Amino acid sequence: MNENIQKRNELLAQKVIKGLKSRNMTGYYAASKEEALKKALEIIPEGSTITMGGGMSVEEIGLVDAVKGGNYTFIDRNATPDRRAAMLAAYDADVYLASVNAMTDDGILVNIDGNSNRVSAIAFGPKKVVFIVGMNKVCGDLDHAMKRARNVAAPINAQRFGLSTPCAKTGSCFDCKSPDTICCQFLTTRYSKHEGRIHVILVNDDLGF
Repeated sequence: MNENIQKRNELLAQKVIKGLKSRNMTGYYAASKEEALKKALEIIPEGSTITMGGGMSVEEIGLVDAVKGGNYTFIDRNATPDRRAAMLAAYDADVYLASVNAMTDDGILVNIDGNSNRVSAIAFGPKKVVFIVGMNKVCGDLDHAMKRARNVAAPINAQRFGLSTPCAKTGSCFDCKSPDTICCQFLTTRYSKHEGRIHVILVNDDLGF
């Protein structure tokens, strides 16, 4: 990565981390995917029960493979015949792994969900939530973060899942009510009621969508 971009990301990350702290959340900066993986494993105690929703960023830094191969109990919703039971088990997990669709530079997290298992688990249930966030997802304010979630993340995910939504066909949000819509629930996390629950690892890389 260009050293000027890296320096900019380092400085921006410090602003984001300060904003997260003011919202009772903990932020970290990782200069690489490898550093992000190391930091995540420091945060997650061995023996933890771990699960996740859809999270490309989590996979991209190698965290899914690491917990599957480590001293953890990983609840894999894609490897069980009872997917709903696996999703419900997330609410009692020790650690929930996730990313964001967007976030503000003062620490507000934005997530959109179709089935809503992901946003509901982020809001309540798991003892700890660990977010892996590429610096490409940091926006200047809540309006821009919401626009990114709706016009960047949602269309790409709709295309990825082969859904028949207007955004999948055009690349931008139509505020649709399509049966295939994945924009059913919007979660903005502006403050954590429980200290030590939400951890955000900012990665000096473009991760996810």
